[in-house]
Amino acid sequence: MKKKSLALGAAGVMALTAAMPIATTAQDPVKLTIESWRNDDLGIWEDVIIPAFEAQHPEIDVTFAPTPPADYNATLQTKLEGGTAGDLITCRPFDASLALYDAGYLASLNDLPGLANFGDVAKSAWITDDGSNVFCVPMASVIHGFIYNKDIFEELGITQLPTTDEELEAILAQIKEDGRYTPLAMGTKDMWESATMGFQNVGADLWQGEEGRKALIAGEAKLTDQPYVDALAELAAWRDFLPEGFEGISYPDAQQYFATGQAAVYPAGSWDIAFFEGQGLDIGFFGPGDVDGDGDCVISDHTDIALGLNAASPNAEAAKTFLDWVASAEFASLYSNSLPGFFSLSNEPVTLEDPVAQEALDLRATCDSTIRNSYQILSRGTPNLENELWAVSAAVINGTLTPEEGAARLQEGLDSWYAAD
Repeated sequence: MKKKSLALGAAGVMALTAAMPIATTAQDPVKLTIESWRNDDLGIWEDVIIPAFEAQHPEIDVTFAPTPPADYNATLQTKLEGGTAGDLITCRPFDASLALYDAGYLASLNDLPGLANFGDVAKSAWITDDGSNVFCVPMASVIHGFIYNKDIFEELGITQLPTTDEELEAILAQIKEDGRYTPLAMGTKDMWESATMGFQNVGADLWQGEEGRKALIAGEAKLTDQPYVDALAELAAWRDFLPEGFEGISYPDAQQYFATGQAAVYPAGSWDIAFFEGQGLDIGFFGPGDVDGDGDCVISDHTDIALGLNAASPNAEAAKTFLDWVASAEFASLYSNSLPGFFSLSNEPVTLEDPVAQEALDLRATCDSTIRNSYQILSRGTPNLENELWAVSAAVINGTLTPEEGAARLQEGLDSWYAAD
């Protein structure tokens, strides 16, 4: 009887064990969240980039969580201050990200092996002034210019792309005269595009690129000088070529306006190439050309985007694993070809598969390059020059400020806090 009781007891234990969940030694994946302003890229991150990483690192689960571009800086600041920001922070170039690093929100990445794949120019937008700390992994630059609808150009008999400001205005006037299409698809509601896709686009050639940008920093030039007034005057001239009610048109609205074939030309940067190709549009790309008439051209080839580590992330080691992959040759090729118009800053060679992206990249061979003149040093105070450029550029296009008044406001704001060393 005793043996039988023991047997029944064992059977009972076995039955109870079978009914209970079995413990496993496998750990749940570490979850990482990426903060970004690139909401247009959500599908590519979810469908292409993240799966490529997770195939090699199933122990890490990555989520791309973008914020609309105009809201990104303020939203990110609020999240960082409140301790709710993601593990990985998409970094704007120069001052905005340097301020986050100085405030302790971004971690130093000096010990990241993958940074060896980038040269000094690539890292210059995400490094401290003394060069001692790199705080974001460079991802890509973007090139400013104009996207055009090839079908509309063919229909209107426009066979020669503009290489000067005068030629561009002649084409826009021809399109307006025909009356079937809006010449330029852009609005001023969000303001930033007026500066980024307008002022910085055509202005780079007028102020002689790096020469003019560095002169502003050195205090040897002012925003009231003729090149800057001329850049704002160029924007004022665009008013006649924009859609009716452009003051109420946002960036996404303008994208859809062009994507639906209502406009012939879209003032842009290479970052918009992937979006319009995704809409099935047959597009091409041309640069601002020789705006000042001196026979040379300068383009804004802007160190645009990088990825950093939230210093407060509880998943720092997993985040560094992802960042090291972002620094790899695999990511450089994947990113450049998944997002045509974003050009890798890595030393690793990348073969572009997209012909429109190649058209933009080819401008480097014929024009000098510069970066946006408000991004380094000149936006560290209040009023912030970058944000002032948004407001002033939009106001000049709207007609509520003259180019001269706009330039004076920009210089007055800069004078209120900035003095060259």
